[in-house]
Amino acid sequence: MAKKRASAGKSRKKTGSRSVRKPSLRRRLLGLFLKLSILMAIFAGIGLLYLDAQIRAKFEGKRWALPAKVYARPLELYPGLPLARDDLKIELKGLGYQFLRKADQPGTAELGRHRVRLYSRGFDFPDGLEPARSLLIDFSAGQISRIRDDKGRTVPLARLEPILIGGIYPGDNEDRDLIQLQQAPQYLLESLIAIEDRDYYQHYGVSLKGIARAMFVNIKAGRVVQGGSTLTQQLIKNFYLSSDRSFLRKLMEIPMAFLLDRHYSKDEILEAYLNEVYLGQEGLRAIHGFGLGSQYFFAQPIQELKLHQVALLAAMVKGPSYYDPRRNPERAKKRRNLVLKVLQEQGTITLAQRFDAEKMPLAVVKQQSLHKGAYPAYLDLVKRQLREEYPEEALNSEGLKVFTALDPIAQVRAEQSLVTTLNGLSKGYGKKLDQLQGSMVVSNPHSGEVLAIVGGRNTRYQGFNRALDAVRPIGSLVKPAVYLAALEQGYTLASLLEDEAITVTLPNGDEWSPNNFDRSSHGLVPLHRSLALSYNQSTARLGLDVGVDKVVDMLQRLGLEREVQAFPSLFLGATSLSPLEVAQLYQTIAGNGFQVPMRAIRMVTDSGNEELSRYSFEILQTVDPAAIHLIQYALQEVAREGTARSVYQKLPQDLNVAGKTGTTNDQRDSWFAGFTGNRLAVVWLGRDDNAALPLTGSSGALKVWSEFMRLEKPQSFMAERPQNIDYIWVEESTGKLSGEGCEGARQLPFIKDTEPRESSGCGGDPLAAPLDWFKRWFRTE
Repeated sequence: MAKKRASAGKSRKKTGSRSVRKPSLRRRLLGLFLKLSILMAIFAGIGLLYLDAQIRAKFEGKRWALPAKVYARPLELYPGLPLARDDLKIELKGLGYQFLRKADQPGTAELGRHRVRLYSRGFDFPDGLEPARSLLIDFSAGQISRIRDDKGRTVPLARLEPILIGGIYPGDNEDRDLIQLQQAPQYLLESLIAIEDRDYYQHYGVSLKGIARAMFVNIKAGRVVQGGSTLTQQLIKNFYLSSDRSFLRKLMEIPMAFLLDRHYSKDEILEAYLNEVYLGQEGLRAIHGFGLGSQYFFAQPIQELKLHQVALLAAMVKGPSYYDPRRNPERAKKRRNLVLKVLQEQGTITLAQRFDAEKMPLAVVKQQSLHKGAYPAYLDLVKRQLREEYPEEALNSEGLKVFTALDPIAQVRAEQSLVTTLNGLSKGYGKKLDQLQGSMVVSNPHSGEVLAIVGGRNTRYQGFNRALDAVRPIGSLVKPAVYLAALEQGYTLASLLEDEAITVTLPNGDEWSPNNFDRSSHGLVPLHRSLALSYNQSTARLGLDVGVDKVVDMLQRLGLEREVQAFPSLFLGATSLSPLEVAQLYQTIAGNGFQVPMRAIRMVTDSGNEELSRYSFEILQTVDPAAIHLIQYALQEVAREGTARSVYQKLPQDLNVAGKTGTTNDQRDSWFAGFTGNRLAVVWLGRDDNAALPLTGSSGALKVWSEFMRLEKPQSFMAERPQNIDYIWVEESTGKLSGEGCEGARQLPFIKDTEPRESSGCGGDPLAAPLDWFKRWFRTE
């Protein structure tokens, strides 16, 4: 019995050991899987919450880094404005207007012989909205004679929209012109949805049907020929993710597309897509959005596009490089026609509309003909002036609007004058001038506004800007400062100067012996003749008598900020300046001794048109107006009788101008700085390697200046005559008082109490109204 009980106990013990046996491998794997699934679900939930927050934060915040947009001055039209029909045509070309037989929609114009009918686009200016409207403009005698609207009513003033000349782009070089959904042209949305995402308004961000259809097509073709991405997924890829073709990126698109679709309406998503889609590349600049794409390919605002143009833009979405209409026109046209076919099959357009659109050429503009970025030298100055006040981040991401003083008509004429003259000189002198370069600065002598800048022979080159950065010896352009300093020290225009050889020992032991250009000496010469004929020897003697410190002071009062070396060679231009710096000096001379800082910017606003800064007119009297009046007389004499007298071979005699030629040692630089009543221009010619030229200031730079003024047709210079200026008859050879009709007599302006006292013995009252060529060209204060 005891043995039985023992065996029974053993049996029970074995049975008990089987009841606590470890779980099977299958059950353990299942448990692990469940735990991992829960963990993954938690992480996925956290990840979705994170993605959701990221999606909303970016979509509802500042979606894009918007570049600052830089505009030219708007052209104001009014009866009496000196503007020829062809001038208006230049402006309209810059604005991308279409010249048609009937101007019946914004951005179109019809040209008549003496009139232009245009339909302006309108513009939201900081001071108010300028409406789009039809205008009939009549021209007579080189000016606008009348402006009427479409109802025949007289329009006293109309303002065209300003040309967009460029931008300041963010670090990724993305560029875009934002548009709202309602601004999209007819058929754009239909074209996009028809060709890219037919079920856009039915799916929830991801189209399972589209994915299945793409998989079927790809399997059938044996390669990837169709994608299944919706417009929402494409926006996710461009806006939130990278464009890398990876499985992980594709996997991320799906939940993010669902989340985006859940939070925002279809129209909100579509509007974001219109502004984000990538459409091409211009150098380093990435073209994003249909607003900028319209300008880039057609030079037109998107609202003005026709059916065939809209279809082309929609066609390019699939592959902007593959379907680039400039590089692959046939491929692009085939894809465009496919879009038109799909629109017709869906009933969006008629068969006739489709066939008419298919017959249309691609008609994309050449890249170099676009005006955005067409003025790199001017834009360079704008950027430099902006960076003095605004941080880089604000300039390339806040969508600032920068309104400048650029005059597109003056800019075109300046470029044309420089290029045609350089080409003519190169042809005339052969290989000696093959590498001849030049630059030009044009400003308004009253306001100091810079109207045009040409940085080199290649006017579209975005590199070295010679107008701002070519710092070269200025030669005789410095002489007005020397003579102004002398006039302030008691010299007069009639003072006799000794034009004889001179040698000066410099502090370092070197000897300085200046020569006249003609290698001759001229004895005693009146001060005004010495400047008009640009004699070096008499100028050097005058400078030494006045003192180099006085000349440096005068340069600074004229507006020079650069530090110069106070050596006697300064009197003849042995200091190096840029054309812009020279323009500042002559700006003060043309402005009657009032120093006006030269500026390119008029106003900066934020993206909502709120004014941030206004660059108002600043003025400071730094030189005595009476002394300036005398130097203005002498600079007019330079043009009438001196080294620049060839200017009147191109310009009419009744156009009064003033200026100064400049030629440096070995004729390495050719300069001319001059002004009329409403234009000041400085021209430099030379070679970048500083080689000698067969040109002087009058045979080189003056030719460019004269051609520009011939095209510009400016106002005559009218000198202000201060009350303490009298015109006196003097004998030129002696500087003594004389009278009208006496031999060798000339009438010159004098500051009161500086006129000569001794008489030559000829003539009656030496004090009289001006009678020589200067008599018509001054106003009494």
